[in-house]
Amino acid sequence: MYPTLPEGDQYTNRRVVKLLNIKHNVRLHSHDVRYGSGSGQQSVTGVTAVEDSNSYWSIRGTSRNLHSHYFASPLSSNQEVSAFGDEGEGDHLDEWTVHCGESVWMREEAVRFRHKATDALLSVTGEQYGRPIHGQREVHAMSSPSQHSLWKAMEGIFMKPSENPAGSRDYSHPHTEF
Repeated sequence: MYPTLPEGDQYTNRRVVKLLNIKHNVRLHSHDVRYGSGSGQQSVTGVTAVEDSNSYWSIRGTSRNLHSHYFASPLSSNQEVSAFGDEGEGDHLDEWTVHCGESVWMREEAVRFRHKATDALLSVTGEQYGRPIHGQREVHAMSSPSQHSLWKAMEGIFMKPSENPAGSRDYSHPHTEF
């Protein structure tokens, strides 16, 4: 069984989630398969499998970062999205802004991710890869909003802040579980 997040919760940097593209019903995914063209960086795709652990993403991450740049995506020739960096270290092309309807991102809400440097939106095409990642969908970035760029948080892990004896929340407790 995979953990689901409580209804009505806000997303913060203490979350690890799987992101579902609403239009194509695929989860944002990455694995150690590099693009054969473009940047040659680690690929980012969309998968239908719920149970794949390579689909978890940290809101403020470790490992490789969700990244984009002006390389053409392999299938649709839109803007490539890749995984880049090492242990959370990357560059300014790893920065994305969450666009939501309220001032905070709520669990039930569909959101868009806008790449800060290029102003493009994280999206999925209907195109599927062949070998070695057969059946996985292309994830890319596009300049205009559409149903292809709507995402919703699904399965995930939330670390609640600890409570001190006086009843106030302590947000400074380090978490080393990841």
